[in-house]
Amino acid sequence: MPAPPTPRRLGPAVRRLDPTLRRLGPALLAGAALLLGAPTAVADEPGWTAEPAAGRSAGAVRPYFYLAGTSGSVLEDRLALTNTTDRERTLTLRGADAYNTADGALAVRPARRSTDAGSWLSFGASATVRIPARTRAVVPFTVSVPPATPPGDHPAAIVATEAGHEVGVRIHLRVGGPTLAALTVENVSVRGKGAATRVTYTLVNRGNVTLAPELALHARGRFGEVPGRAAHPLPVELLPGRRVELTEPWPGAPVFDKVRLNLTVTAQGGARATAGASEWFVPWGLAGWTGLGLLALGATTTAALLLVRTRRTPREEPPEPAGPVPGQGQPTAREHELTGAPR
Repeated sequence: MPAPPTPRRLGPAVRRLDPTLRRLGPALLAGAALLLGAPTAVADEPGWTAEPAAGRSAGAVRPYFYLAGTSGSVLEDRLALTNTTDRERTLTLRGADAYNTADGALAVRPARRSTDAGSWLSFGASATVRIPARTRAVVPFTVSVPPATPPGDHPAAIVATEAGHEVGVRIHLRVGGPTLAALTVENVSVRGKGAATRVTYTLVNRGNVTLAPELALHARGRFGEVPGRAAHPLPVELLPGRRVELTEPWPGAPVFDKVRLNLTVTAQGGARATAGASEWFVPWGLAGWTGLGLLALGATTTAALLLVRTRRTPREEPPEPAGPVPGQGQPTAREHELTGAPR
């Protein structure tokens, strides 16, 4: 059986984002790092870019596609491809489903593995595009939403490929109907100690819309409140139905205490979930010396008891009389012991 294909993760693209995109928040940057093409030339670029064509407003820049419609509808938009080199380029276009990897990054399905919105895209006769040198080409495409498609978000991307180099352009597609924002927090545990303490947990999107969650960490020990972490955005965009494993630094963890830790995650739309764990924090160096001290104390106590016992005077037995005592009969003969053998 062949090995499963490696998810497409275009992390270096985050360094090529326009400054406007950097102000859109960490959740969007997480998606941009994977799915946005590079609008600014850098050394590792292939010599071309892919991005949404400018909006109807003059000069409007779109970091991704946003499409909305009902099930059974056909949606249209345009992709802009720019050749920044002095030779012709040939690009191949395809649609792909987007998903979260286990650590929360965004990735796209490989070719012929998409079963949701990525398979609804069509470029007509423009799936292969030849772009002359120093030229910008605009390619129309359609998204045909199947009838009876469940409402909510259906994340996808357009993937442009040339000579093994791929650039993805994100598509936010929402199908009309009731939406549900819901999530759960699972498998909370604590690792490390001191300033290096980290809390690991699993976050699951139980609804049908994409979530940009926030996390707050509260803790209480045997000696009162313990410094936690105030609510702050998580650097992840959680897609519907996806499960991710995240790690949160906890520099305020105590040195010696038993702590009840509670994680509260919230997101737009009223999504809220809480989970917790109990953890002992013990400085093992101190615990080791304490254990040795208790062992030494126990050994000293045992030695003292033995010494006292050996110093006690043996109890003297009264002497037996040398002969018969007047007034008493002769001593009777000792009875034989029963050994089971005849005498």
